[in-house]
Amino acid sequence: MVCGDHFDSPLGPMLALLNEQGALLRLDFLPDDLAPAQWHGYTWQRDKAAVAPVVRQLAEYFAGQRRVFDLPLAPRGTPYQHEAWRHLRQVPYGVILTYAELGMRLLPHKTSARAIGRANALNPISIIVPCHRIIGADGSLTGYAGGLQRKLALLELEGVPIMRQQSLML
Repeated sequence: MVCGDHFDSPLGPMLALLNEQGALLRLDFLPDDLAPAQWHGYTWQRDKAAVAPVVRQLAEYFAGQRRVFDLPLAPRGTPYQHEAWRHLRQVPYGVILTYAELGMRLLPHKTSARAIGRANALNPISIIVPCHRIIGADGSLTGYAGGLQRKLALLELEGVPIMRQQSLML
């Protein structure tokens, strides 16, 4: 049975869903304060205690006290997506890469910026699998399921110098 809970973050309401073993399946920003009983194909029941470690580690991250997450993860995806997400998790706090640079790291299967962009777009675990650290080749912020304002806020939290005017003109 999938369990989860919704909670507030400094960037808006979020929902965490975990599998029976307690591994994180999804972590999403919610469009509003209401968490539907079905979310991205999962029917879940509320379990605040199970989600507490996720909420704690995110609170530490937002407070500037955590740079690496140590939660068990179990996202659904293709083998290629899992490989891309594994490489995303290796991008350190406060570091940005372009989609092409991340694609070059997927050895021996170097891949295109477009393929990396698609894997990022399907990333089911926001922040912890840090797709917000991937930017366009021209340095612009491109695509983020949580919205570009949140992507900018996450990068600023991590101390990444981003030109606010250029970033928001998308």
